[in-house]
Amino acid sequence: MGESDILILVALCLYMAVVVGIGIFFAKRANSSSEEYYLGGRKLGPWVTAMSAEASDMSGWLLMGLPGLAFLTGANEAVWTAIGLALGTYLNWKIVAVRLRKYSQKAGNAITIPDFLSNRFHDNKKVLMSVAALFILVFFAIYVGSCFVTTGKLFNTLFGLPYIPMMIVGALIVFVYTTLGGFLAESVSDFIQGIVMILALVTVVIGSMVMVGGMDNAAALLQSIPGFGSLVESPQYLKVDGAIQMDTSGAFLFATDPTADFGFIAIISTLAWGLGYFGMPQVLLRFMAIRDSKEIGRSRRIAVTWCVISLFAAVGIGLIGRAIWMQGLLPMDFSAAGGYESIFIVLATTMLPAFIAGIVVSGIFAATMSSADSYMLIASSAIAQNLFKGLFNKKASDKAVMMAARLTMVLVLIFGILIALDENSSIFKVVSYAWAGFGATFGPVILASLFWRRVNLPGALAGMIAGGASIFIWHELIAPLGGVFAIYELLPGFIIGALALVMVSLLTKPPSEEITEEFDHYMELDA
Repeated sequence: MGESDILILVALCLYMAVVVGIGIFFAKRANSSSEEYYLGGRKLGPWVTAMSAEASDMSGWLLMGLPGLAFLTGANEAVWTAIGLALGTYLNWKIVAVRLRKYSQKAGNAITIPDFLSNRFHDNKKVLMSVAALFILVFFAIYVGSCFVTTGKLFNTLFGLPYIPMMIVGALIVFVYTTLGGFLAESVSDFIQGIVMILALVTVVIGSMVMVGGMDNAAALLQSIPGFGSLVESPQYLKVDGAIQMDTSGAFLFATDPTADFGFIAIISTLAWGLGYFGMPQVLLRFMAIRDSKEIGRSRRIAVTWCVISLFAAVGIGLIGRAIWMQGLLPMDFSAAGGYESIFIVLATTMLPAFIAGIVVSGIFAATMSSADSYMLIASSAIAQNLFKGLFNKKASDKAVMMAARLTMVLVLIFGILIALDENSSIFKVVSYAWAGFGATFGPVILASLFWRRVNLPGALAGMIAGGASIFIWHELIAPLGGVFAIYELLPGFIIGALALVMVSLLTKPPSEEITEEFDHYMELDA
């Protein structure tokens, strides 16, 4: 390991020490009650709420998956995805945040999403809570695996160290500080990580523009790639058994027809990423945790600004990075599938002094940690709070619930590591699967719960099951048919879930007068 590698490692270790220190600092307060552990006592300020929501949402996907997608396929899919996510972020904060903050307190002071849904529909048998908890466990286990893949690729690219041991080390660091500090430690550290992430993205995108010789030079280079700069066309690479072929210099080879239309279905498919926000537990929990609903407008402006800057900086890094690579200035390794997802790391370590590069690439670790801790915490709360206490042991003490949560975190940790053992996994593809799952499972139910008086328990249950199941069915069985069926599974899954919810609600008994009374007056709550 050379001197530059040591300096980068020192910067990363300093960062990790700060984050673990946050977990230790908040450990006593976090363990005072389950509400403190899972929701920070509903005392988050607007800055922490906004930054932690976005940082936990984006994960390492923002610094590796999205730039990698832009590097490989050009502007089309990456730009439309960024637009969809920016719109989804704004709409979620605008129409859901205040209502969920108020209604979650009105509905039995709910501290988890399954809690809220169960209390909202007066689900005395806890069926809705149990189904919600199981879906959360499944999709967050996939999400955690994607975060661990990011960690392994980070250390493997930086130091040439073996992927699997480094992935496991990163996973254990996340586990330690999440277990110690709970939601409050996670949210405060996510605030710091959100700052690190946006500074890292802006630093690298500006440095990339200087390195390539200006935007005009980058544009001229990228125009030589068929369909690369277009929003309605995409490059078509020569593939053998699904693997992109390269010449002896490492340049990608193109198919006989080098471009294909990126048409209406593809655009709608990528814009549909924005629908996922309505069902993202890690974001929805921040809405529930803010100390005052009157501060949500300020949080929204902070969150949307952060989101727009970060998304388009990430896309810019991928596009400009491709131009720099074409100049022969980057040592990119495409020997493993998804090697292009390391473009952010390669740019940072190539253009910056070693210690500064270490701080910048901490942004990737920041993104990964800020998401993995949220996923592990929410998955553990779904099992401990909603299944262990809510279904099997209703008299369980806070101490017993938190013990069950930590045991669940161990299981999620192990499952996430098992998923991440394949270093050839594409971060973008793994995240897109779990994102679709949450969006289709919870999005229609959350919106209906907040806006539709007539929705009832059977309808909510049907919508959740239909939405979640359709993701697996569409992705595995229908999408491979191609054509119009190749659309991103989130869109049909969201529609199927919404239709099931509406139809079953209308065909079954209306909600009780007590439920509709709560619905009619929850917005009057001063929270």
